Amino acid sequence: MTRLILTYVGKPGCAAPGRQIDTPRPAPNNRSMARPEAVRRIKSYSAATGYVYQYFFHEVQKARRGSATGNAYIYMVSVDRKTMFPLSVLVRRDALDQWSQAHGRALTGTEEYAVAKMRLFAAFDEIEDLAASRPEFEVDGSNLDALLAALDL
Repeated sequence: MTRLILTYVGKPGCAAPGRQIDTPRPAPNNRSMARPEAVRRIKSYSAATGYVYQYFFHEVQKARRGSATGNAYIYMVSVDRKTMFPLSVLVRRDALDQWSQAHGRALTGTEEYAVAKMRLFAAFDEIEDLAASRPEFEVDGSNLDALLAALDL
């Protein structure tokens, strides 16, 4: 804790000129304020495998997997409504660059998010036991056009 030292100058003829008052400096009023938790809207998806998944979008991060770079969209997923586990969908930068060169425009952030979500849905439909395997998924040149076609883009 830092201390603030004040010197009392006083008026002429006052009894205590030059006397020091040692007063602690007040601490900031929001120093240990915790970050508020975001309210998450939990959604459901009935997969072709027969499972009903509950999920919500958690965050997006810049990521690298091997030599591939891009944005990793992380979703929190539940099969039993009791336990949640993360699933990551990497939207590869090279696939986005190839698509933008072929179509004359780049995908917007919303369109990129939609592609990641469509890949998540495809994973729900393709893999029966996601909770046990927890694989990581990618949007690359082989599946980007199909995912965008489902979105009419």
